[in-house]
Amino acid sequence: MLLTLTAVLFAIIGLVLTGGGGWLLSLGGSPYYLITGLAFLVTAYLLLRRSSAALWLYAVIVLGSLGWAIWEVGFDWWQLGPRGGIIVLLGLWLMLPAIRRPLGIASPTGIRYPASALPLAVASIVAIAVAGYSMTQDPHDLAGELPTNVVNATPALGGNVPAGEWHQYGRTPFGQRYSPLDQINTDNVNTMKVAWQYQTGDVKLPDDVGETTYQVTPLKIGDTLYMCTPHNWAIAIDAATGKEKWKYDSNSGMNSDRQHQTCRGVTYYADPVATAGTTCATRVYLPTSDARLIALDAETGDVCTSFAENGVLRLEQGMPYNPAGYYYSTSPPVITDEKIIIGGAVNDNYSIHSQSGVIRAFDVKTGALIWNWDSGNPDVTTPLPEGQVYTVNSPNSWSVFSYDDALGLVYIPLGNRVPDQLGMGRSEHVEKYSSSIVALDIKTGAVRWVRQTVHHDLWDMDVPAQPALIDITKDGATIPALVGPTKQGDIYVLDRRNGDPLIGIKEIPAPTGAIPEDFTAPTQPISDLTFSPPPLTEKNMWGISMFDQLKCRIDFLSLKYEGRYTPPSLQGTLVYPGNFGTFNWGSVAVDPERQVMFGMPTYLAFTSRLVPRDQIPPKGEDEKASEQGLNRNEGAPYGVFMGPFLGPLGIPCQAPPWGYVAGADLASGKIAYKHKNGTVMDMTPLPLPFKVGVPGIGGPIITKGGVAFLGAAVDDYIRAYDVTTGRELWEGRLPAGGQATPMTYTVGEKQYVLIVAGGHGSVGTKPGDYVIAYTLP
Repeated sequence: MLLTLTAVLFAIIGLVLTGGGGWLLSLGGSPYYLITGLAFLVTAYLLLRRSSAALWLYAVIVLGSLGWAIWEVGFDWWQLGPRGGIIVLLGLWLMLPAIRRPLGIASPTGIRYPASALPLAVASIVAIAVAGYSMTQDPHDLAGELPTNVVNATPALGGNVPAGEWHQYGRTPFGQRYSPLDQINTDNVNTMKVAWQYQTGDVKLPDDVGETTYQVTPLKIGDTLYMCTPHNWAIAIDAATGKEKWKYDSNSGMNSDRQHQTCRGVTYYADPVATAGTTCATRVYLPTSDARLIALDAETGDVCTSFAENGVLRLEQGMPYNPAGYYYSTSPPVITDEKIIIGGAVNDNYSIHSQSGVIRAFDVKTGALIWNWDSGNPDVTTPLPEGQVYTVNSPNSWSVFSYDDALGLVYIPLGNRVPDQLGMGRSEHVEKYSSSIVALDIKTGAVRWVRQTVHHDLWDMDVPAQPALIDITKDGATIPALVGPTKQGDIYVLDRRNGDPLIGIKEIPAPTGAIPEDFTAPTQPISDLTFSPPPLTEKNMWGISMFDQLKCRIDFLSLKYEGRYTPPSLQGTLVYPGNFGTFNWGSVAVDPERQVMFGMPTYLAFTSRLVPRDQIPPKGEDEKASEQGLNRNEGAPYGVFMGPFLGPLGIPCQAPPWGYVAGADLASGKIAYKHKNGTVMDMTPLPLPFKVGVPGIGGPIITKGGVAFLGAAVDDYIRAYDVTTGRELWEGRLPAGGQATPMTYTVGEKQYVLIVAGGHGSVGTKPGDYVIAYTLP
C-alpha cells in the first residue's frame, strides 16, 4: 500500500511538472521541468511495476537536477534549496526499507532482499554535500571598506544646530542625516540598552486605509522631543525620560479615499524677534491628512491663532479640484527666510481631475502667501490672484525639501502627474519637470535649475527622497554638492549651484513598444553611481518549492519585460526596480567629513497591467484607498492593475536578497560594499532568523562615532552598522515595525538613539505606537 501511494504521489508530481513544464517551454522557458515531469511519470510507473530501476532513474533525477541548478544559479543556497529540496526529500523517502523491500528480489527460499539504495544514496549524499557547501557561500555579498580619512574636518552641516540636537527631518536644512555625536561608537554600540519607552495612544483603527503608517522622525530642541502621529496628533515629550508634556489632536478625521494616513514629521520655528516665554514665541507646525497646516505653541501645544485663520492654513485654496481625501501633506514643510515652504501629496491614479502639485511659500507668522511655483505653469510665481486656480494635475512633491540659505535655494524632489502609467496629453512643462530635482529661489520661487531623472515617466518613478546637501572635495577644490537618490537606484551627485553632474550621467537606449496612444522616450538617464540591479531573467525566479517557482517562471515569461523602463501594456508589464523603489522617502545618510554615503537599496519587482475603461467595474462602497490592486484613473482611457510581483504563496517571485545595506564613496562614485540586510523572522509563520536580505522602507542615519542606525526592514529590529565596512554591530528587537528613520541626541552628557516603531501598511509589518530611546548602560 505504501509503495502504491508513493507511486501515485510521484505520478501527480509528474503530471504537474509535465503540464507546467510544457507551458513554460511554449513560452520559451527552460525544458527542465518538462523533462523532470516525464521522468517522475516513468518513476511512478516503475514503482507500480515494482522495478528496482525506479531507484536508478530517480538517482539520475537527483543528479541531473543538481547539475541543472548549479548551472543556473551556482552555489547560492537560497536558490538551490527550492530547486532541489523536494527532490532530495523524496529521494530519502525512496530509500526507506518499506519502499525498497517490494522493489527487491526474492530468493529461491522465499527470502526477499530489498533493492539496493546505493545509487540513490550516492546521489543524495552529493546533493546534500553541495547544499552544505552552498550554505557557507554568499555570492551576493560585496565586501569592502569606505575610506576612513577625514577629508574635511570642519564641514558645513547646514543651519546652526547644536551637536546634541535634531532640528529638522534630516537634522539640519542640508538633510544629511548625520550627527556629530560620537559617545556611542563602533566599540561600545553593542552594549546599548533601552533607556525609556513611550506609547502615543494613536493606533491603527479597523476603518483605517491600508497605507496607515508610522514614518515620523521626531525633532529634539532643548530638552523636548516633538513629533506627530499617523492621525495627525502633535506630541511633545521629555527627551530624557519620555514623559509626555503635551498632546494636540488635530481631529483630521477618517476618509477611505485617502491613499495614505501618515505624518513624517513636524516643523519647529523660533521667532527671532519675540520675547522668550511669550505665547507662540516658539512654534510647531503640523501638516494634516485633511490638507491643513496648523501652528502650535511649542511650549504648550495651544493653537497660535495669529497664524492664517485662527491658527489653521487650508492648503486646498487655489486648487482646481478638491474632492475630500485626494490632497494632503504627509511630510514636514521647511522654514527659511521667514517663509514656510510646503508641497503636497496627491492620490496616485485615482482621477485625472487632480489637484495641482504647486509648491507654496507662506509667511511663517501670518500664513500670507508669498510665492507659488506650479510645475504646470513654472514661469509665474507671483501669488495666485483671488478667483484663479493652479494648473490641474501638475507634478507634485510629497517628500521632504532641503535648502541652502547661503545660495538662497530650496531643493524640491518632484513626482509625476496622474496617471503614472499613461503619458498622453502631458504638456511641455509637465514633460520637463516630472520626476526631477528642482532648485527654486527661496525669495521668489523662480526656477534656478532642474535635473530630470526619468524622461516621460510611465512607471511611477517620482523622485521620492529628500536631497542630501554636502560639500565634496575634488581636485583640491570644495564644491557644494547635492546627493539625490532615486527609485531606479541611481545616486545623482550634482553641483547644487547649477545642477551640473559631479559624477557622470549618461543616456542609454530605452525599450520601446508603448500602447498606440502613447510613446516612450528613446533614451533614459543613468548615473555612474547607481545601485540599479541587473535585468531579471527566468533563472532569477524563486519560490519555496519547485512548484511555485515553476509558476513564477510562467508568470515572468507571460509578462512584457525588456529590462528597466519596459512600457506599460495590456498584456501586463514587469516593472523592475518596482514602485517601492530601490530608494524611497528614507533617502540616504551622508558623512560630510569623510564624504561617503550609507543607504538601504531594496529590490522588489512590481507588475502593471492596463485595463480599458469599459472593463473597469463600478467602485464598491467598501473599497479602500490603495496604491495596489486596481487603480481606477477616473477620466482616463485606462485604469491600471498593479502590485508586487508575488508567487502563489504570497512571497516575491524574484529570488532574494531583496534588501541590502550599502556604502559608497561620493568623491569617486565607487560602491564599497553591499551586504544582505534583515531576516525572515517576521515574514513567516515560524520565527526563523534566516538572514536572506529582506525588503524595507525607511532610512538610515550616520554618526561621527562611525555608526549607522537603521530600522526599515520588514523584520522588527533596529540595527547598528559599522559605516566603514557595513557589518552589523548590534540589533534591538522592536515591539512593532520600525519603518521610520531614527535620530540621535544628547541630554546632559548622555547620547540617545531613538526610533518610532509603529509598522507600515504597505509592507505589512506589525502596527503599534511606540517611541523607544536607547543609550549606553
